[in-house]
Amino acid sequence: MTPAPAPDKAIIYFDGYCGFCNGVVNYFLDHDPQGKLLFAPLQGETARQFLSERERGDLTSIVVTVNGKNYRKSAATVRILWQLGGIWGRLGTLLWLIPLPIRDLGYIIVARLRYRIAGRLEACRMPREGEQERFLP
Repeated sequence: MTPAPAPDKAIIYFDGYCGFCNGVVNYFLDHDPQGKLLFAPLQGETARQFLSERERGDLTSIVVTVNGKNYRKSAATVRILWQLGGIWGRLGTLLWLIPLPIRDLGYIIVARLRYRIAGRLEACRMPREGEQERFLP
């Protein structure tokens, strides 16, 4: 059984086989020097333990858990930007001002094109040296 992560950390669940999603994870790792973000593939043990079947089954939607609450699609994106803070937090606030149906429509369009944009990987992303503590199984 996977232990529950620290409450001050956000967990980003992502499609481990999606090249676009993996690029976004790399970007977040580079822009989160305080280590506020943890990562887990939707196909992994942590997702099975902490997410509903519906949340795990929708590979077109990123899920983020912040303070024990799960957010999907554009709401998840906004929460991640808020976690990063600084200019990203301000961008998250600007996105939050856009009505949810419009935000989610933009998210859905990108999600449907993600394999065309960056392809599909043969295996889930593995942590590089120094990243192991940021990835959950």
